[in-house]
Amino acid sequence: SDGGAVGKARRGERAPGPRFATPVPPGGYAWWYVDGLSDDGQHAITLIAFIGSVFSPYYAWSGRRDPEDHCALNVAVYGPRGTRWAMTERRQSALRRSQTALAIGPSTMWWSGDRLEVSIDETTSPLPSRIRGRISLMPTALTTDSFELHPNGRHHWWPIAPLARIEVALEHPAIRWSGAGYLDTNFGREPLEDDFCRWDWCRATHARGSTLLYEVTLPDGRRDALTLIADRSGSVGTLEPTHNVTLPRSPVWRVERGTRADGAEPARVLKTLEDTPFYARSKVATRLAGENVLAMHESLSLDRFKTRIVKLMLPFRMPRQFW
Repeated sequence: SDGGAVGKARRGERAPGPRFATPVPPGGYAWWYVDGLSDDGQHAITLIAFIGSVFSPYYAWSGRRDPEDHCALNVAVYGPRGTRWAMTERRQSALRRSQTALAIGPSTMWWSGDRLEVSIDETTSPLPSRIRGRISLMPTALTTDSFELHPNGRHHWWPIAPLARIEVALEHPAIRWSGAGYLDTNFGREPLEDDFCRWDWCRATHARGSTLLYEVTLPDGRRDALTLIADRSGSVGTLEPTHNVTLPRSPVWRVERGTRADGAEPARVLKTLEDTPFYARSKVATRLAGENVLAMHESLSLDRFKTRIVKLMLPFRMPRQFW
Protein backbone atom coordinates (compact mmCIF):
# COMPACT_ATOMS: atom_id res chain seq x y z
CA SER A 1 0.00 0.00 0.00
CA ASP A 2 0.98 3.64 -0.29
CA GLY A 3 0.18 4.28 3.35
CA GLY A 4 0.49 2.06 6.38
CA ALA A 5 -2.02 0.47 8.67
CA VAL A 6 -5.56 1.56 7.93
CA GLY A 7 -5.93 2.92 11.45
CA LYS A 8 -5.02 2.56 15.08
CA ALA A 9 -6.77 0.06 17.28
CA ARG A 10 -9.13 1.10 20.03
CA ARG A 11 -8.35 -1.27 22.87
CA GLY A 12 -10.18 -1.92 26.08
CA GLU A 13 -12.60 -4.15 27.87
CA ARG A 14 -15.88 -4.85 26.10
CA ALA A 15 -18.85 -6.92 27.10
CA PRO A 16 -19.06 -10.11 25.03
CA GLY A 17 -21.35 -9.87 22.05
CA PRO A 18 -22.28 -7.46 19.28
CA ARG A 19 -23.64 -4.48 21.33
CA PHE A 20 -26.75 -3.83 19.25
CA ALA A 21 -27.61 -0.65 21.19
CA THR A 22 -24.74 1.29 19.60
CA PRO A 23 -25.96 4.89 19.03
CA VAL A 24 -26.15 5.92 15.37
CA PRO A 25 -26.03 9.69 14.75
CA PRO A 26 -27.76 11.47 11.84
CA GLY A 27 -25.75 10.81 8.69
CA GLY A 28 -24.18 7.77 10.30
CA TYR A 29 -24.59 4.01 10.12
CA ALA A 30 -24.04 0.74 11.93
CA TRP A 31 -24.10 -2.77 10.54
CA TRP A 32 -23.50 -6.26 11.89
CA TYR A 33 -22.15 -8.80 9.41
CA VAL A 34 -22.24 -12.61 9.62
CA ASP A 35 -20.92 -15.04 7.06
CA GLY A 36 -20.35 -18.76 6.80
CA LEU A 37 -18.75 -21.24 4.42
CA SER A 38 -19.80 -24.90 4.60
CA ASP A 39 -17.20 -27.52 5.39
CA ASP A 40 -17.70 -29.13 1.97
CA GLY A 41 -17.27 -25.80 0.17
CA GLN A 42 -20.65 -26.08 -1.56
CA HIS A 43 -22.67 -23.57 0.45
CA ALA A 44 -22.28 -20.06 1.82
CA ILE A 45 -24.44 -17.52 3.61
CA THR A 46 -24.18 -13.85 4.55
CA LEU A 47 -26.38 -11.73 6.79
CA ILE A 48 -26.02 -7.97 7.30
CA ALA A 49 -28.24 -6.07 9.71
CA PHE A 50 -28.23 -2.34 8.90
CA ILE A 51 -29.25 0.73 10.89
CA GLY A 52 -28.78 3.79 8.70
CA SER A 53 -28.52 1.51 5.68
CA VAL A 54 -25.37 2.75 3.97
CA PHE A 55 -26.36 1.49 0.52
CA SER A 56 -29.95 2.69 0.68
CA PRO A 57 -31.01 5.25 -1.94
CA TYR A 58 -33.97 6.10 0.33
CA TYR A 59 -31.61 7.01 3.20
CA ALA A 60 -29.54 9.18 0.84
CA TRP A 61 -32.63 10.87 -0.66
CA SER A 62 -33.96 11.62 2.85
CA GLY A 63 -30.83 13.59 3.68
CA ARG A 64 -29.81 10.87 6.14
CA ARG A 65 -31.60 12.67 8.95
CA ASP A 66 -32.90 9.60 10.79
CA PRO A 67 -30.81 6.41 10.48
CA GLU A 68 -33.28 4.33 12.53
CA ASP A 69 -35.94 5.04 9.90
CA HIS A 70 -33.79 3.17 7.35
CA CYS A 71 -33.01 -0.30 8.64
CA ALA A 72 -32.83 -3.67 6.90
CA LEU A 73 -31.66 -7.26 7.16
CA ASN A 74 -29.84 -8.41 4.05
CA VAL A 75 -29.75 -12.20 3.66
CA ALA A 76 -27.96 -14.06 0.86
CA VAL A 77 -28.02 -17.85 0.56
CA TYR A 78 -25.64 -19.51 -1.93
CA GLY A 79 -25.51 -23.13 -3.01
CA PRO A 80 -25.53 -25.59 -5.90
CA ARG A 81 -29.22 -24.84 -6.54
CA GLY A 82 -28.60 -21.12 -6.95
CA THR A 83 -28.88 -17.96 -4.87
CA ARG A 84 -31.63 -16.40 -2.79
CA TRP A 85 -31.19 -12.74 -1.85
CA ALA A 86 -33.42 -10.49 0.23
CA MET A 87 -33.16 -6.95 1.55
CA THR A 88 -36.32 -5.09 2.50
CA GLU A 89 -35.79 -1.66 4.04
CA ARG A 90 -38.09 -0.90 6.96
CA ARG A 91 -39.13 2.10 9.03
CA GLN A 92 -38.28 2.90 12.63
CA SER A 93 -41.53 1.33 13.78
CA ALA A 94 -40.16 -2.07 12.65
CA LEU A 95 -36.93 -1.68 14.67
CA ARG A 96 -36.54 -3.01 18.20
CA ARG A 97 -33.16 -3.26 19.86
CA SER A 98 -31.30 -3.59 23.14
CA GLN A 99 -27.66 -4.28 23.93
CA THR A 100 -28.16 -8.01 23.31
CA ALA A 101 -30.97 -8.18 20.70
CA LEU A 102 -31.88 -6.61 17.39
CA ALA A 103 -35.20 -7.12 15.59
CA ILE A 104 -35.91 -5.66 12.14
CA GLY A 105 -39.42 -6.52 11.00
CA PRO A 106 -40.03 -10.27 11.31
CA SER A 107 -36.34 -11.19 11.66
CA THR A 108 -34.33 -11.13 14.89
CA MET A 109 -30.76 -11.67 16.03
CA TRP A 110 -29.75 -11.96 19.66
CA TRP A 111 -26.72 -12.75 21.77
CA SER A 112 -27.42 -15.77 23.95
CA GLY A 113 -24.58 -15.91 26.45
CA ASP A 114 -21.87 -17.42 24.26
CA ARG A 115 -23.39 -17.41 20.79
CA LEU A 116 -25.35 -15.42 18.24
CA GLU A 117 -28.77 -16.72 17.28
CA VAL A 118 -30.64 -15.46 14.22
CA SER A 119 -34.24 -16.09 13.23
CA ILE A 120 -34.83 -15.16 9.58
CA ASP A 121 -38.15 -14.51 7.87
CA GLU A 122 -37.58 -12.48 4.71
CA THR A 123 -38.92 -12.24 1.15
CA THR A 124 -36.69 -12.03 -1.90
CA SER A 125 -37.00 -9.33 -4.57
CA PRO A 126 -37.79 -8.67 -7.39
CA LEU A 127 -39.17 -12.23 -7.70
CA PRO A 128 -40.79 -13.12 -4.36
CA SER A 129 -39.73 -16.27 -2.51
CA ARG A 130 -39.14 -17.00 1.17
CA ILE A 131 -35.97 -17.19 3.20
CA ARG A 132 -36.98 -18.59 6.56
CA GLY A 133 -35.08 -20.49 9.24
CA ARG A 134 -32.49 -20.34 11.99
CA ILE A 135 -28.77 -19.57 12.13
CA SER A 136 -26.50 -20.23 15.12
CA LEU A 137 -22.99 -18.79 15.28
CA MET A 138 -20.72 -20.15 18.02
CA PRO A 139 -17.52 -18.08 18.41
CA THR A 140 -14.31 -19.92 19.21
CA ALA A 141 -12.51 -16.56 19.62
CA LEU A 142 -13.85 -13.15 20.65
CA THR A 143 -11.89 -9.91 20.29
CA THR A 144 -12.08 -6.55 22.07
CA ASP A 145 -10.24 -4.29 19.58
CA SER A 146 -11.84 -2.07 16.96
CA PHE A 147 -9.91 -0.33 14.19
CA GLU A 148 -10.20 3.04 12.51
CA LEU A 149 -10.70 2.75 8.76
CA HIS A 150 -10.00 6.42 7.96
CA PRO A 151 -7.56 8.99 9.39
CA ASN A 152 -10.48 11.24 10.37
CA GLY A 153 -11.58 8.68 12.97
CA ARG A 154 -15.20 8.61 11.77
CA HIS A 155 -15.34 5.00 10.52
CA HIS A 156 -14.63 1.94 12.65
CA TRP A 157 -14.51 -1.82 12.21
CA TRP A 158 -14.61 -4.40 14.99
CA PRO A 159 -13.99 -8.08 14.09
CA ILE A 160 -16.05 -9.41 16.99
CA ALA A 161 -15.69 -13.15 16.27
CA PRO A 162 -12.98 -13.79 13.67
CA LEU A 163 -13.22 -17.51 14.43
CA ALA A 164 -16.53 -19.30 14.81
CA ARG A 165 -18.60 -22.29 13.84
CA ILE A 166 -21.91 -21.71 12.09
CA GLU A 167 -24.96 -23.95 11.84
CA VAL A 168 -27.53 -23.18 9.16
CA ALA A 169 -31.02 -24.71 9.39
CA LEU A 170 -33.41 -23.19 6.86
CA GLU A 171 -36.98 -24.24 6.14
CA HIS A 172 -37.21 -22.19 2.93
CA PRO A 173 -35.16 -23.15 1.04
CA ALA A 174 -34.75 -26.52 2.79
CA ILE A 175 -31.03 -26.44 3.60
CA ARG A 176 -28.93 -27.67 6.51
CA TRP A 177 -25.17 -27.39 6.84
CA SER A 178 -22.35 -26.34 9.17
CA GLY A 179 -18.98 -24.75 8.62
CA ALA A 180 -16.61 -21.91 9.45
CA GLY A 181 -18.30 -18.67 10.50
CA TYR A 182 -17.43 -15.06 11.18
CA LEU A 183 -18.98 -11.96 12.85
CA ASP A 184 -17.99 -8.30 12.70
CA THR A 185 -19.49 -4.82 12.90
CA ASN A 186 -18.86 -1.48 11.18
CA PHE A 187 -20.05 1.86 12.50
CA GLY A 188 -19.50 5.44 11.42
CA ARG A 189 -20.63 9.04 11.69
CA GLU A 190 -20.91 10.03 8.01
CA PRO A 191 -21.58 8.43 4.60
CA LEU A 192 -19.00 5.96 3.33
CA GLU A 193 -18.88 7.54 -0.14
CA ASP A 194 -17.75 10.86 1.36
CA ASP A 195 -14.51 9.35 2.67
CA PHE A 196 -13.72 6.30 0.51
CA CYS A 197 -13.37 5.57 -3.20
CA ARG A 198 -13.23 1.80 -2.84
CA TRP A 199 -12.13 -1.05 -0.60
CA ASP A 200 -11.31 -4.76 -0.58
CA TRP A 201 -11.92 -6.99 2.43
CA CYS A 202 -11.06 -10.66 2.93
CA ARG A 203 -11.15 -13.21 5.73
CA ALA A 204 -9.92 -16.81 5.92
CA THR A 205 -9.69 -19.47 8.63
CA HIS A 206 -6.54 -21.57 9.02
CA ALA A 207 -4.65 -23.61 11.63
CA ARG A 208 -3.19 -20.55 13.38
CA GLY A 209 -6.54 -18.77 13.60
CA SER A 210 -8.00 -16.26 11.14
CA THR A 211 -6.39 -13.77 8.76
CA LEU A 212 -8.27 -10.53 8.10
CA LEU A 213 -7.38 -8.15 5.27
CA TYR A 214 -8.76 -4.64 4.78
CA GLU A 215 -7.49 -2.28 2.08
CA VAL A 216 -9.06 1.12 1.40
CA THR A 217 -8.55 3.78 -1.25
CA LEU A 218 -9.18 7.36 -0.12
CA PRO A 219 -10.34 10.25 -2.34
CA ASP A 220 -6.79 11.68 -2.47
CA GLY A 221 -5.60 8.39 -4.04
CA ARG A 222 -3.87 7.06 -0.94
CA ARG A 223 -4.20 3.32 -0.35
CA ASP A 224 -3.98 2.04 3.21
CA ALA A 225 -4.00 -1.59 4.26
CA LEU A 226 -4.54 -3.55 7.44
CA THR A 227 -3.35 -7.17 7.65
CA LEU A 228 -4.32 -8.93 10.89
CA ILE A 229 -4.17 -12.38 12.37
CA ALA A 230 -6.49 -13.41 15.20
CA ASP A 231 -5.52 -16.46 17.22
CA ARG A 232 -7.82 -18.83 19.06
CA SER A 233 -7.53 -16.88 22.31
CA GLY A 234 -8.97 -13.76 20.65
CA SER A 235 -5.63 -11.92 20.54
CA VAL A 236 -5.25 -9.81 17.37
CA GLY A 237 -1.85 -8.95 15.90
CA THR A 238 -0.45 -7.68 12.64
CA LEU A 239 1.13 -9.84 9.95
CA GLU A 240 4.10 -8.99 7.79
CA PRO A 241 2.88 -7.26 4.63
CA THR A 242 1.66 -9.75 2.06
CA HIS A 243 1.94 -9.31 -1.70
CA ASN A 244 -0.68 -7.40 -3.65
CA VAL A 245 -2.66 -9.59 -6.02
CA THR A 246 -4.90 -8.25 -8.77
CA LEU A 247 -7.96 -10.45 -9.25
CA PRO A 248 -10.07 -10.48 -12.43
CA ARG A 249 -12.84 -7.91 -12.51
CA SER A 250 -16.30 -9.26 -11.75
CA PRO A 251 -17.71 -10.89 -14.90
CA VAL A 252 -20.86 -8.79 -15.44
CA TRP A 253 -20.35 -5.36 -13.88
CA ARG A 254 -16.54 -5.35 -14.08
CA VAL A 255 -15.98 -4.32 -10.47
CA GLU A 256 -12.27 -4.10 -9.63
CA ARG A 257 -11.08 -6.79 -7.23
CA GLY A 258 -7.80 -7.17 -5.39
CA THR A 259 -6.37 -8.99 -2.40
CA ARG A 260 -3.12 -10.00 -0.74
CA ALA A 261 -1.39 -13.37 -0.55
CA ASP A 262 1.80 -14.95 0.76
CA GLY A 263 4.82 -14.62 -1.50
CA ALA A 264 4.20 -15.02 -5.17
CA GLU A 265 1.40 -17.51 -4.65
CA PRO A 266 -1.51 -16.68 -6.96
CA ALA A 267 -4.99 -16.06 -5.60
CA ARG A 268 -7.90 -17.36 -7.67
CA VAL A 269 -11.57 -16.49 -7.75
CA LEU A 270 -13.40 -19.80 -7.36
CA LYS A 271 -16.88 -18.31 -7.61
CA THR A 272 -18.39 -14.85 -7.84
CA LEU A 273 -21.28 -14.92 -5.40
CA GLU A 274 -22.53 -11.35 -5.96
CA ASP A 275 -21.92 -9.18 -9.00
CA THR A 276 -23.59 -5.75 -8.80
CA PRO A 277 -22.81 -2.34 -10.32
CA PHE A 278 -20.77 -1.31 -7.25
CA TYR A 279 -20.10 -4.46 -5.22
CA ALA A 280 -18.73 -7.98 -5.70
CA ARG A 281 -18.61 -10.86 -3.22
CA SER A 282 -16.47 -13.89 -4.07
CA LYS A 283 -15.07 -17.17 -2.82
CA VAL A 284 -11.31 -17.02 -3.31
CA ALA A 285 -8.59 -19.66 -3.10
CA THR A 286 -5.44 -18.05 -1.74
CA ARG A 287 -2.45 -18.57 0.56
CA LEU A 288 -2.30 -16.80 3.91
CA ALA A 289 -0.32 -17.43 7.11
CA GLY A 290 1.59 -20.17 5.26
CA GLU A 291 -1.51 -22.17 4.32
CA ASN A 292 -3.67 -22.67 1.27
CA VAL A 293 -7.11 -21.42 2.34
CA LEU A 294 -10.63 -20.75 1.12
CA ALA A 295 -11.50 -17.10 1.75
CA MET A 296 -14.56 -14.90 1.69
CA HIS A 297 -13.76 -11.75 -0.29
CA GLU A 298 -15.59 -8.47 -0.96
CA SER A 299 -14.85 -5.50 -3.22
CA LEU A 300 -16.78 -2.25 -2.93
CA SER A 301 -16.66 0.74 -5.30
CA LEU A 302 -18.06 3.82 -3.55
CA ASP A 303 -17.31 5.95 -6.63
CA ARG A 304 -19.79 3.82 -8.53
CA PHE A 305 -22.31 3.65 -5.72
CA LYS A 306 -22.69 7.43 -5.44
CA THR A 307 -23.68 7.86 -9.09
CA ARG A 308 -27.30 8.76 -9.77
CA ILE A 309 -27.91 5.86 -12.17
CA VAL A 310 -26.82 3.25 -9.60
CA LYS A 311 -29.07 4.72 -6.89
CA LEU A 312 -32.00 4.63 -9.31
CA MET A 313 -31.35 0.91 -9.99
CA LEU A 314 -31.24 -0.15 -6.34
CA PRO A 315 -34.98 -0.09 -5.48
CA PHE A 316 -35.53 -3.08 -7.80
CA ARG A 317 -33.45 -5.23 -5.45
CA MET A 318 -34.04 -3.24 -2.26
CA PRO A 319 -37.73 -2.42 -1.78
CA ARG A 320 -38.83 -0.21 1.11
CA GLN A 321 -41.86 -0.55 3.31
CA PHE A 322 -43.30 2.93 3.77
CA TRP A 323 -45.93 2.06 6.37
